[in-house]
Amino acid sequence: MAKRQNNDQKPKLKRKQYEKELRRLQAELCHLQEWVKAKGRRIMLVFEGRDGAGKGGTIKAITERVSPRVFRVVALPAPTDREKSQLYIQRYMEHFPAAGEIIIFDRSWYNRAGVEYVMGFCSKAEHRDFLELCPQIEKVVVDQGVQLIKYWLEVSNAEQKRRFEARITDPLRQWKLSPTDLPSRSRWYDYSHGRDMMLKATDTKAAPWYILRSDDKKRARLNCISHLLKLIPYKKVKRQKVKLLKRKNKGAYDDQATLKARNFVPEKY
Repeated sequence: MAKRQNNDQKPKLKRKQYEKELRRLQAELCHLQEWVKAKGRRIMLVFEGRDGAGKGGTIKAITERVSPRVFRVVALPAPTDREKSQLYIQRYMEHFPAAGEIIIFDRSWYNRAGVEYVMGFCSKAEHRDFLELCPQIEKVVVDQGVQLIKYWLEVSNAEQKRRFEARITDPLRQWKLSPTDLPSRSRWYDYSHGRDMMLKATDTKAAPWYILRSDDKKRARLNCISHLLKLIPYKKVKRQKVKLLKRKNKGAYDDQATLKARNFVPEKY
């Protein structure tokens, strides 16, 4: 596994440089997409980390230029009473990939090792059972041919504090604050302890964790996509050339005149 690095001392990544590299990597994700479809591969990505670690932005950078029918993002709400009575991982399994799909979990069954453990939403016995059973279930999934890739986004205390303060004052980010987000500030070390127990129990050869430092969001996104592409042995798939067809004039009429009496959106801009 690559040695951990900290980007604190690196110069700020210029926007043009970031956008150029992101576009190159996103083009490779498009090649990956075609290969996954052609080969019928099943890939599953798990993104975990503290609140404010940058999971959403990283996922958006991955999915921005690809098809949502291949790259499907799963971000489940709190479980219903019925789901609470099921096997814990059951509601996640129905979203596992079929052939030709890459499923991205924006938080996953690892909620039990994080927020549920820290906030007391599960019992100590349930937490202990999860840490014991999770590696076994993941090994079965991997043995069945699913490539499972798990990322933990590691944000520093100071950066998380800065991001939370920005959310409080910015109306475009206030929606990101939930009743469970704010306690993550005061319970920093409880979450650290939960993270450590999770990594100790579930960082396995079959499904290892990859730690992604995310204080610098731009670098984190580029590092994540670059690493992801190296983990999957994809090749460029030859695509059939597309030829744009000419419009046929048979049955031609003034198809704009028929819209004149309809309700149009005012062209304010």
